[in-house]
Amino acid sequence: MKLKLRIWRQTGPDAAGRMVEYDLDGVSEDMSFLEMLDLLNENLTERNEEPVAFDHDCREGICGMCGVVINGIAHGGSATTTCQLHMRSFSDGATIDIEPWHAGAFPVIKDLAVDRGALDRIIAAGGFISSNTGSAPDAHATPAPKREADKAFDNATCIGCGACVAACPNSSAMLFTAAKITHLAMLPQGQPERYRRVKSMVAQHDEEGFGNCTNIGECAAVCPKGIPLESIAQLNRDMIASLFKGDGK
Repeated sequence: MKLKLRIWRQTGPDAAGRMVEYDLDGVSEDMSFLEMLDLLNENLTERNEEPVAFDHDCREGICGMCGVVINGIAHGGSATTTCQLHMRSFSDGATIDIEPWHAGAFPVIKDLAVDRGALDRIIAAGGFISSNTGSAPDAHATPAPKREADKAFDNATCIGCGACVAACPNSSAMLFTAAKITHLAMLPQGQPERYRRVKSMVAQHDEEGFGNCTNIGECAAVCPKGIPLESIAQLNRDMIASLFKGDGK
């Protein structure tokens, strides 16, 4: 396959960025998208040119580090992470635009790599439970209704890739925040801090500079783990309830 790549190049957080074109030949349709970028970087290195910086880690669709915007869609619109997108999804001779997550709360480190530490700080603000120290409790000691347990599991699958932020016109991280809040809100272990949690995590979300949710739904459409939009509704219910309850349950 022959491809024309238009890639966002930016030397640092304070530098101006621009799209740079590269012609790439010898791409196998069996390559993953990241392997294609590896091939490009090998060619650039051979020509003594600066390789393209991009985030990656597991390359198995688990960690979410690899996220980029491909042809205007987070992760390329493949309903999976960028590393699990294969080049057979593109036509020979295609032009592919590749950009980082463009959001004020995700400053560009270099090229396609961004700082997503804001998501970590949201988790640190309330994504924890109280638990007695000592020996671990029996797994079945605190039963949970199946409906709530399934809902907790569905939200726990969030990998924090940031695609929801990249897709949202408001650069909101509300789907991410809702997933972390709903995951714990559905479990008995999450009840002691339930309403304190939603207040503190939403406050941190706003402090980081993410935009407000206006229920457009683009976040859920690109989420590689299928976090449902109704998780934001659960967050809103807990936020309203927190106004009438104490910090705990």
